[in-house]
Amino acid sequence: MAARARVNGVDLSYEVVGAGEPLVLVHGSWVDHETWQRVVPRLARSFRVLVYDRRGHSRSERPPGQGGRRQDEDDLASLIEILGAPAHVAANSFGASAALGLAARRPELLRSLTAHEPPLMSMVGDEDRELRPVLRAMEAALDGVLTALREGEDRAGAQRFVDEVAIGPGTWGQLPDRVRETLTANAPTFADEHGDPDWARLDLARIAGFPGPALLTFGSESPPWFPVIVGKLATALGGRARMRTLVGDGHVPHLTHPDRYADDLTAFIRSTTSKR
Repeated sequence: MAARARVNGVDLSYEVVGAGEPLVLVHGSWVDHETWQRVVPRLARSFRVLVYDRRGHSRSERPPGQGGRRQDEDDLASLIEILGAPAHVAANSFGASAALGLAARRPELLRSLTAHEPPLMSMVGDEDRELRPVLRAMEAALDGVLTALREGEDRAGAQRFVDEVAIGPGTWGQLPDRVRETLTANAPTFADEHGDPDWARLDLARIAGFPGPALLTFGSESPPWFPVIVGKLATALGGRARMRTLVGDGHVPHLTHPDRYADDLTAFIRSTTSKR
């Protein structure tokens, strides 16, 4: 059953199911807690699982004015404390960026961290020359999406994101109506996230101080900048981090291969708890 929490000046919608060690799942941009529903029943056999809609998404409040990723980090911290700190955290995309940011600032809140493809594009530097053409194409498509959103064309911007950035041409028309409505409703928050000058940055020196175990993943079918980002994060974290390629997956492995995702996450967490 959904509950609400007033944290950091906003009302957040969340749900808790299962029993065991606490586990928080953090979704990416455009979507909401429903993106985790294929894995929650399997994870709830082993953990007390909290899923929520990040601020500005679906059933959670969208505050006025320019937001910042640090607010998402603080929201995550508050929900961990509600569930019972420290907690395991598994996060995807922009949610993974927020989870990493929190791990750098308040490492005592996390028992472990699993992060899939955080879009920390500032880590893709000039030395990654072979990525420049594909990055330029992605940036041009993303500029078109953001232009549409800033002009109030939320549905058009969502369609462009799906067809030109995230998946591929014609995909929008194949999505269920409910999914298209969710993406359209949450489109303004995507524009707000990109208005934050620090949305794509992370202090590598600070995340290097995170003492807990971390699992960093990218999909074999994902754009080529994600292995670069994940590799640099793994280097910063050193021996505490495991880096893994999810063969056959892209940006949302918990949707494409939910049972495998849940089983891999469960195995990783159990491997960390056996060492404590």
